[in-house]
Amino acid sequence: MEVKVIGAGLAGCEAAWQLAERGIQVALYEMKPVKMTPAHHCADFAELVCSNSLRGDRLENAVGLLKEELRRLGSLILSCAEANRVEAGGALAVDRYGFSGMVTEKIRNHPNIRVIEGEEVTVVPEGPVIIATGPLTSDALSAAIKDYFGNQDYMSFFDAAAPLITFESIDMDKAWFASRYDRGEADYVNCAMSESEYAAFVQELSSAEEAEVHGFEDAKVFEGCMPVEVMARRGFDTLRYGPLKPVGLKDPKTGKEPYAVVQLRKDNADGSIYNIVGFQTHLKFPEQKRVFSMIPALHDAEFVRYGKMHRNTFLCSPRLLDRYYADRRNPMVAFAGQMTGVEGYVESTASGFLAAVSMAAKLKGEPIPDFPRETAIGALAAYISDESIVNFQPMNVNFGIVSELGYRVKGKANKNLVIANRSLAIIDELVKK
Repeated sequence: MEVKVIGAGLAGCEAAWQLAERGIQVALYEMKPVKMTPAHHCADFAELVCSNSLRGDRLENAVGLLKEELRRLGSLILSCAEANRVEAGGALAVDRYGFSGMVTEKIRNHPNIRVIEGEEVTVVPEGPVIIATGPLTSDALSAAIKDYFGNQDYMSFFDAAAPLITFESIDMDKAWFASRYDRGEADYVNCAMSESEYAAFVQELSSAEEAEVHGFEDAKVFEGCMPVEVMARRGFDTLRYGPLKPVGLKDPKTGKEPYAVVQLRKDNADGSIYNIVGFQTHLKFPEQKRVFSMIPALHDAEFVRYGKMHRNTFLCSPRLLDRYYADRRNPMVAFAGQMTGVEGYVESTASGFLAAVSMAAKLKGEPIPDFPRETAIGALAAYISDESIVNFQPMNVNFGIVSELGYRVKGKANKNLVIANRSLAIIDELVKK
């Protein structure tokens, strides 16, 4: 029997790969390049649109644990990410185009996967199917999913992309390479600001003219992708405790921590383009140029992409989906990716993985693998299917949703590492089965 996978983003590609690797025929539907979403720019699969970073890679960090779980479980996305890695201190960052190109090539060349390209799916197909059309699901399919669930309401929030600038336009006399606390290689460009420079910047940022985004409200912005201008309006020091925090960064010219620091991270392997870290925005393009050029090291910055704002849509999953990302009424219809309320590229990959291995087990009449809440993969699945949640919102993986140890460990980092090692022991046992 053939499984339909709708959408060739990170979740869809991971799902298709895991099914195919288990000997199941897959039809992967992708409406690009005939129809593109506002956030996509190329025809390749698994396109990274908000940032090149797959975030922290240390086991003391929950997303670092999630990545390690996926590595050990044979994730396509993680293997391609590692093959296209660019240095970014303690984070896993990739050359976006190399990464997407490799995922696309592997998917297209798998003997158990056939790609149906340029075809928009506008109905919920009969199972077995995994729908992974992402937070920008087309209007037609979004309406069909709503109808499929009996007109249950979707909920929506807004996501924002940060600007990209050329490295050669950065004034390196006013910036330096370093990673926070000197962890890893010195892969971030750090742009210091004095108190007066910071004050002027915050004032202009708070009052800068925003692009019109239909239905936008500050209160509906997902906290993990908060536009920088929204943060600035929340208080004078908000940015200094967020993306502009100077902690762990010493200016080599003074030997001291600056008042505020803007960090830039490589967006491609050769380091010719940099992302302004944490500067997701929906300011008008001329305003982005004007205000962001107030950062001393970026006074002549050349912008190769301005920040953009787009609407994300997701299911009220606790009412609709089980812990295998499947419809509670029909286990042969599953969903994956950010449309389920997991937030982030790695989390989307994990949902695609679990939806696929669960679907494969059902089709083969085998026991469904048990990923308990002691694992990051299982904790995410438990979160999106928790019927006790009243006000469901998108969630990045975090140790707060993972089962407690049941005993005390001194120090947060030490405790997180013990939790991570417990999880990986469970994953290793699952791999052996």
